[in-house]
Amino acid sequence: MNRTNGMNDMHGVHGMDGMHGSDGMRGTAAWPPAPPPLTWLYAPGDRPDVAAKALASGADVVVIDLEDAVALHRKEYARAATAELLSVRPPVPVHVRINTLDSPFAEADIRAVAALPGLSALRLPKITSPDDVVRIAELAAPAEGGALPLYALLESALGVERAFAVASAHPALRGIALGEADLRADLGVLDDAGLDWARGRIVLAARAAGLAPPAQSVYPDVRDIDGLAASCAHGRALGFLGRMAIHPRQLAVIKRSYLPSPAEIASAEEILKSATSDSGALALPDGRFVDPAIVACAHRTLALAQHAD
Repeated sequence: MNRTNGMNDMHGVHGMDGMHGSDGMRGTAAWPPAPPPLTWLYAPGDRPDVAAKALASGADVVVIDLEDAVALHRKEYARAATAELLSVRPPVPVHVRINTLDSPFAEADIRAVAALPGLSALRLPKITSPDDVVRIAELAAPAEGGALPLYALLESALGVERAFAVASAHPALRGIALGEADLRADLGVLDDAGLDWARGRIVLAARAAGLAPPAQSVYPDVRDIDGLAASCAHGRALGFLGRMAIHPRQLAVIKRSYLPSPAEIASAEEILKSATSDSGALALPDGRFVDPAIVACAHRTLALAQHAD
């Protein structure tokens, strides 16, 4: 059911296309002119004070969590507090991670927030099939305006195995991502390298479905800044774009890790200066071969560089 979607305002529900790659790309259109988000900061739904700080943290997107971060006896309070927060339009895009579809909370979560003006998208935890996405899309469908953007989190072996089917399940789906903590437990993986195959699978499935590159899963040690930087460099090499964070101190490292270097920017500018839309393949003075695919990469590099401005 893969369809091409346009790009609209990052905020709000009606007539917008979600987030990442500046609000979701399906198909093979050129990289959007607005810089894609690089930092996504989680905040627990039952801590309005933390959510308020997250909104002022500089994160590109704030994700209010109603699922893992909230104890069972706090679920209703978290939902009500989140609905109050989203009753007005916040300064940055806000996603809400709802509870799992098989829980007694998910439908109430959706009803509480889906039509609010401050919501940009829903994040769907522990998705294992395309039917999960379709059901939530139907529950979240607005009475009028565009579809509410959805992001599917694949957190099990079965979810990863069905990555492309999930990624292409519904036009409202704007992105997929891994939930690495749950996936690690499901697979019994101790070494971080044991998740690389699943990471590559997610990147490929997103691209094949015409979605923007996925953001990396969270780095759980908020004190290990060097480890975070190394992990981000590895994720960038695998094809991820940006990263989820659980503490504001992680944001600057993530952004710096995913921004192109001065040398990469200079190279991209040289490529675009030398190439024209109808030039086909050509060789630069230093011997590098340039074709349309290289030109597209140069455009992506310069779009990312806008984050540094």
